[in-house]
Amino acid sequence: MKYLSEYRNLEATKKILEEIHKITTKKWHIMEICGGQTHSLVKNGILELLPEKVSMIHGPGCPVCVTPLNLIDKAIELLEKGVIVCSFGDMIRVPGSKKSLLEAKATGGDLRVLYSPLEAVNIAKENPDKEIVFFAVGFETTAPANALSVLHAEKEGLNNYAILVSHVLVPPAMEAILADDLCNIDAFLGAGHVCAIMGIQQYYPLAKKYKTPIVITGFEPLDLVQGIFMAVKQLEEGRFEVENQYARIVKEKGNTAAINVINKVFEIGTREWRGIGEIPNSGYVIKEAYRKYDAESKFNIAHIKVPENANCIAGEILRGIKKPHQCDQFGKTCNPSNPLGAPMVSSEGACAAYYHFTL
Repeated sequence: MKYLSEYRNLEATKKILEEIHKITTKKWHIMEICGGQTHSLVKNGILELLPEKVSMIHGPGCPVCVTPLNLIDKAIELLEKGVIVCSFGDMIRVPGSKKSLLEAKATGGDLRVLYSPLEAVNIAKENPDKEIVFFAVGFETTAPANALSVLHAEKEGLNNYAILVSHVLVPPAMEAILADDLCNIDAFLGAGHVCAIMGIQQYYPLAKKYKTPIVITGFEPLDLVQGIFMAVKQLEEGRFEVENQYARIVKEKGNTAAINVINKVFEIGTREWRGIGEIPNSGYVIKEAYRKYDAESKFNIAHIKVPENANCIAGEILRGIKKPHQCDQFGKTCNPSNPLGAPMVSSEGACAAYYHFTL
């Protein structure tokens, strides 16, 4: 199958769902890592069509959701310093400790919504008397473009461009979940878009160490039920391997050109996750050779630290301990118009999925 419509084929999806029902004999908890997978599961009603013994747990793979409050506050601080802050649109309504980027724009901040960090480099080139910062958020998927923007700025000799980095990595998050005493995850559906960049080799040690099947999966209904079928089949057979359902996109070694760009600009370091806290070696930081493009260092904002919202259980949701409807604030004081946390406002957030497709 090579066309998108084929992965939305109802009859083919039903057949695999029937196979899942046939082979399931025990109770299994499977975590889909990516928020895009969560939205597809909820939107297409797949959760209701699975056997009662197969429970899907929603994971931390929403980059907007895991961006900590202090990064939002740092971006707002830059706006208030007169810096032109550029961002993808999905970040602008995420609440900081006091307000969102959109609210900061409403009070005079120069916030610009872009589709690519390379657009921000062009803005820096066109405005040599202004400081430009791109809010570089995401998992491994968006890291190549953000690294490339730094390389382009260097090539153009621009000294008025920097990136505010909040890049986190999937495998360390998975390991943190598996090592948690409260973990009840039996298998994972890995994030297909991340693996399209990084490949699948880094998942073999995790599967072996924790005896947990990992199935790299796409985002369409047929992708997801195939991935769930493969995971359940492994569990029922007592296997714990890394399998690639998304083979039409994901290759064993990933995209080597993209990986090389990432490794030129970034190195691995400790990152803070919203609602979870710091996870060692769980994200990218700018290498010393490119430190002049690091907005935190350039504008002396690294010291900004703020506590998480005590009324938001984003951390428990992102770790799969609770589901959105188990939050006392869900759909009440917390809704898309007045979000307490990022999972309610992000296009990949679990709370947003439940709000839009189950209420």
